[in-house]
Amino acid sequence: MTIISLMIYVAIAAAILTVLVYFWKQGKISVPDSFIQNYCGALFIFSGFVKVVDPLGTAYKMEQYFQQFQAVAEGSFLKPVAGLFPMLEHATVGFSVFVIVLEIVLGIMLLVGAYRKLVVWLFFLILVFFLALTGFTYLTGYVPDGVNFFEFGKWADYDSKNMKVTDCGCFGDFLKLHPKTSFFKDVFLMLPGLWMLFRWRKLHQLFSPVFRIVLTGFSAVALTLFSFSNYIWDEPVLDFRPFKIGVNIREQKEIEKKAASEVKVSFKLKNKADGKVVVLTEDEYMKNFARYPKDQWQVLDQIKSEPSIPETKISYFDIADLNGEDKTDSLLNEKKNTFLIISPKAKYKTHKETRQVIDSVFVYDTIWADSKKLDYKVVKNSVGTKSREEVETVYDWDPAYIDALKKEIFPVVDSFAGRSVGVMVVVGGMGEQGIGKLREFLAVPYGFYTCDDIVLKTIMRSNPGLLLLKDGLIKGKWHFKRLPEAEEMGHKYDLLKM
Repeated sequence: MTIISLMIYVAIAAAILTVLVYFWKQGKISVPDSFIQNYCGALFIFSGFVKVVDPLGTAYKMEQYFQQFQAVAEGSFLKPVAGLFPMLEHATVGFSVFVIVLEIVLGIMLLVGAYRKLVVWLFFLILVFFLALTGFTYLTGYVPDGVNFFEFGKWADYDSKNMKVTDCGCFGDFLKLHPKTSFFKDVFLMLPGLWMLFRWRKLHQLFSPVFRIVLTGFSAVALTLFSFSNYIWDEPVLDFRPFKIGVNIREQKEIEKKAASEVKVSFKLKNKADGKVVVLTEDEYMKNFARYPKDQWQVLDQIKSEPSIPETKISYFDIADLNGEDKTDSLLNEKKNTFLIISPKAKYKTHKETRQVIDSVFVYDTIWADSKKLDYKVVKNSVGTKSREEVETVYDWDPAYIDALKKEIFPVVDSFAGRSVGVMVVVGGMGEQGIGKLREFLAVPYGFYTCDDIVLKTIMRSNPGLLLLKDGLIKGKWHFKRLPEAEEMGHKYDLLKM
């Protein structure tokens, strides 16, 4: 699906709703105003729904935004408020749930005409918020490395590699939009937003005032609980992510790699003397390289054609052991069932401890072994001890996180001990040394591995969670609070073979 086809479907739904409202109200409505009202309401409901089924996806995206906003603020006139963004970063989940629920509730209120003046103002303000996000995403393409966003005089030609947040997340993982498309989509939506600000009295109203109030309150509560169910108590009820059940990671990774290798590259060059701009294919540029010397021509951009298969996080699925040895291929080609205990980010705090270390002190000396043969030997003698201080990083593991592993996940995978089932613990968000400390603390006989935390967050919203893989195929994945009984799992997924 594309943004154009989505907008057309929403327009069709709005047209049908407008016809129904027209007959319900016996023609006593303003058809253009009612259509715009239904269009905006339906769009907000759909946009919010594809995010409410996976609120953590939006939260992870907001983390990226707040990190970039902090970096921009610290290097500009906004430095006094830069400290606000780390606080917001710690509250991204709650913030995201609030925005998602508000988006859907506003859509419902628009459809029924509840609190019209208040709703159109809230609709307009949330559009401004979305426009700021998509505008920042797109416009950072003009900001070279080392230049602050507000240093407008130093902006350069657009380069997608300059963007720090690569997509806005407007429709979650359901539909990925190019930043420019997303930005102009929000610019377009400002038009009906402004229209309704001035014509809110012409918007239709359905049902009684009491019913509209009850519907609004019930929707807000129900949607909040529903969003909780999609990350606190379970994995998302609808999975739009690339690592959904039934996907073969190995095969999809090969397909994406092949598509990426077939991408055509062109170079956009600018003559430094007269400003002439030319676009050459990679072959043309390499054949005529001498005709475009660097002292006369500037490479403005490297233009790549769209791959036949869009790249997803599957392309970045790489697992290594704690020695840094890549284990991706061996895992994806493993013919037996393998449990992956996935932790996108280990939960812990650290503190430093200073301890006294006693070292023995030795001296080495040479003595004659045989004076006649002028032979000698080296002897080692202890001359005492020496005390020194050593600073050690101590990990304080989160008790709830450890309980989720020890009391929920490990008992399930342990029940298949002796069966033809492999077990791997894959941790993101920390280095090999920290993962080694976690392995020592847990004292389990499983191999521990590392993977990019963003990839792991895409695979699993539960932290920790459990995934079942065989020959690259994702057979199942579970939130640690929704694990099936071992016997049920064994029969369903054929895990009982010796």
